[in-house]
Amino acid sequence: MQNILEVKNLKTWYSTDAGVARAVDGVSFSLPANRTLGIVGESGCGKSVTALSIMRLVPVPPGYFAGGEILWKGRDLLKLDESSMRKLRGREIAMIFQEPMTSLNPVYTCGDQIMEQLMLHEGMNRKEARHRAAELLGMVGIANPAERVDAYPHELSGGMRQRVMIAMALSCNPSLLIADEPTTALDVTVQAQILDLIGELQARTGMSVILITHDFGVVAGLCEDVLVMYASKVVESGSVRQIFSNPLHPYTRGLLKSIPRIGKRDERLHVIEGNVPSVTNLPDGCRFANRCSLADERCRAREPELKSYESGHQAACWKADG
Repeated sequence: MQNILEVKNLKTWYSTDAGVARAVDGVSFSLPANRTLGIVGESGCGKSVTALSIMRLVPVPPGYFAGGEILWKGRDLLKLDESSMRKLRGREIAMIFQEPMTSLNPVYTCGDQIMEQLMLHEGMNRKEARHRAAELLGMVGIANPAERVDAYPHELSGGMRQRVMIAMALSCNPSLLIADEPTTALDVTVQAQILDLIGELQARTGMSVILITHDFGVVAGLCEDVLVMYASKVVESGSVRQIFSNPLHPYTRGLLKSIPRIGKRDERLHVIEGNVPSVTNLPDGCRFANRCSLADERCRAREPELKSYESGHQAACWKADG
């Protein structure tokens, strides 16, 4: 399958009073067309900064790109000027942010915010854009879309605001949709509706999806490939089947053990002891060594590289071979 996105050795760092924070530190992955990739890990592991880097939305300063490439259909996004990136954002690559109430402008109607993209990228006049905005709101499951076009964000529920964000993201038929924790702070039933909606829209439009989450249950239901991140690096990657049936990295195994299981209400959830190292003071060896029961002197002295196995499964662990 031909890749539409290739991230190669990406390094997104921040200058802070405590030193250089290596928020994303040598991340590499590829994404074919019409494929769903889940990026999983604890808060602060670099998932969202990876997404913002692809969109070139990292604030500079204090952030900066210390190295790597982001190849979108062969073009390195890190070398494009801001005008070129502005034309690409929304039209070819769209993003749904974590919290729709802070992502939507409170002083403009939901329709106006969708219409702005359509007039900017698609060249529609206001009447055409309004008609299309109503169509999009209907497509994402909002009742009475012709009336909701004139609703302000505060007049909608959290689930409806997230649907507006999805409508806005899909307004220009992007080839890639990045969804950063799209179900944060939503009720469980609404979460399921939003995830089903993303899956349905992907099947209908053929777009690729990067889903950023900390929930392996969401990954199992929606994704085909998985990237597990820890302390700014990728520690394991593979298909959903590979990751769930044969996790190679101790961190991935710990995450999978922490998932609640039906019928085992009395069973205590697994806890990964210890703390994630600071991105301003990363250790020399494996970044998971201080929390890993398998770690030895080699793990603490040398950082393992991401190694590929015959199946295409990858892991960065000295113990992955057994």
